[in-house]
Amino acid sequence: MNERSAKNWHRHCLLPDGTELQEHSIKTDRNIVVGEFCQIDYGLRGADVYVGESTKIREYVWANGDARIGNWCEIGSDVIAKEDAYIGEGVKINGKLVVSGALDIGEKVEIKEGFEAKGDIEVRNPMPVLIFIIIYLMTMLRIQREEELDRILDGIFAEEEEKVEIPLMIPARSRLNMKEFTVPSTMKIGKKCRLHGNIHAGSVDVQQDTVIFGSLRARHRISVFGGVTIHGNVEGGGTVHIKKGAHILGDVIARSLVLHEDAKIDGTIEAPHGMRIERGS
Repeated sequence: MNERSAKNWHRHCLLPDGTELQEHSIKTDRNIVVGEFCQIDYGLRGADVYVGESTKIREYVWANGDARIGNWCEIGSDVIAKEDAYIGEGVKINGKLVVSGALDIGEKVEIKEGFEAKGDIEVRNPMPVLIFIIIYLMTMLRIQREEELDRILDGIFAEEEEKVEIPLMIPARSRLNMKEFTVPSTMKIGKKCRLHGNIHAGSVDVQQDTVIFGSLRARHRISVFGGVTIHGNVEGGGTVHIKKGAHILGDVIARSLVLHEDAKIDGTIEAPHGMRIERGS
């Protein structure tokens, strides 16, 4: 693994189709990948769950497959793995640890309410989660060179339809709390998601039939596709595209606006560099 790949793979945030961001949890039927140094005030529930080093999860971690928690993480409640678990050095779990399979556990781990594991237990320091995630992504994308990773992820995020079933990805240094979901760069929100909270990102795509109970803000472009309902404002520092059938219940503020004639905006429009109306499909 080279330094460039380690820094760049997690520039992206993806919430796959059907993701639910509820009052206390993020839920998906796919794998969940969380970068380093994140602060997440929700529980995580998915297939395999991978949490990068020095991240704090205020609630629980529930993996229907494997759970892999990086060094020096803190989990506010339980960690439950229906298969194997890998707990790094210095991890603090403020609930219980329940593992249906084997357990690899590092040194100086604190588990407030004890643990149970039905499989073998090894006391050793597992592979750092960041390295593991890069190997996992390379395997999933069927590539052999780390240098290809960013290019392929950029290509995936540029498409409306995913060519591979990539996981729910939360970039390093993201902040998620009951008021805001803040990521440092690109965010793509899949189809038929239900999200509570205000979203801040570098750029945002919101796919069909998603509902956001909050505002949407990006430093650059925003694209809102058909059937999307946003219960708040949309504010972009670049061009904002509002597609056919989208409904914005608040205001739209953009450098420039491309608005379909069959989209609906309940609030005011501010676009100092101009607005263009689209017609047709």
